[in-house]
Amino acid sequence: MTDHDRDAFDTRPTAEEMLLRVYLGMAPGVGKTFRMLEEGHRRRARGSDLVVGFVEAHGRAHTLELLEGLEVLPRIHVEYRGVVIEEMDGDAILARRPTVALIDELAHTNVPGSAREKPWQDVEVIRDAGIHVVSTLNVQHLESVADAVATITGAPVNERLPDGALLRADEIELVDMSPHALRQRMRHGNVYPPERTQVALDRFCTEANLTALRELSLRLVARKVEGQIEGVLVGERLTLVTDRVVVYVDGSRASHRAVRRACSLAGAIHAALVAVVIETPDLERSSFDRGRDLQEIIDDAVDLGAEVLRIPAPDVVTGLEQAVREKGATHLVLAHEEARGLRRFTERPLADRLLERMPDLEVHLVGAHRHELEGHGSEP
Repeated sequence: MTDHDRDAFDTRPTAEEMLLRVYLGMAPGVGKTFRMLEEGHRRRARGSDLVVGFVEAHGRAHTLELLEGLEVLPRIHVEYRGVVIEEMDGDAILARRPTVALIDELAHTNVPGSAREKPWQDVEVIRDAGIHVVSTLNVQHLESVADAVATITGAPVNERLPDGALLRADEIELVDMSPHALRQRMRHGNVYPPERTQVALDRFCTEANLTALRELSLRLVARKVEGQIEGVLVGERLTLVTDRVVVYVDGSRASHRAVRRACSLAGAIHAALVAVVIETPDLERSSFDRGRDLQEIIDDAVDLGAEVLRIPAPDVVTGLEQAVREKGATHLVLAHEEARGLRRFTERPLADRLLERMPDLEVHLVGAHRHELEGHGSEP
């Protein structure tokens, strides 16, 4: 096809148009590469000038079939420690200058000696040249959740993608599948070769691990969509109707349980999670141990995918009201702390005071375990 023919069929995206779409999945085998190639065929049928820059088929028959009929650019061969490895030729994509390039596995690491260390760096250069990129990513490779995933699954996450590289995507499309369905696909030999299937099922791809990874994927996409909608509504007299869960973190032992409960609630209703710290004068005067406990709980919340919001306020009620209204939260999770001493007669419960100001808010109280109550028995 000549340059004239391409111009007749295709219009190169402008800077304002979408230049990066990422198919996101919870784990290998959900169908990200398959969906990317299907999109390639649809675009090609519409006349788009499209090339396959890099696809890792992993020997999957259906994926290999979808490569037929698409222009696949040759890979470069790089020798590393006596072994010749094939990698994507980013410079060949730039020289070919298609309208669309399909580039699999955004978090992959290029072999030493390549022009750039990571494919996402190649993608940045390719996008700067005005070429639309369609790519794929598994959620565990995202830098902000990689450590949490390693803790959940017991497997290290070595290949990582900076959050900014993904959040700059114009569109993130979730390729979803239930954990049970994915495990069935594996048992049928559609994901790994037989010698690797049982190991994957017993270790990384357990039902519990896949459920946790799926929640991370859903929450990430929900957060991206909310950001896009809010961007559209800037300056408009409109309210974004979506669920958000705010959890109040105060450094108490019960806060640990409140954060975990809030995370479960956010996952169940596919809501964004926000951990709020109210910086009152009392907090500033708290003990070193209390401050250390507070930081541990904040770290735990971050590992679970929460946004952390710090609000200076004269008192907790005022600060929480500001946080709920600022985030448009629909749910608030509090660690229930029984008032002791004179406070039982002089101070109304925190939940009552908040509901008086925000009657439409759903407040969830999380009680403390018995050992937590005993641990605080000497406090006034």
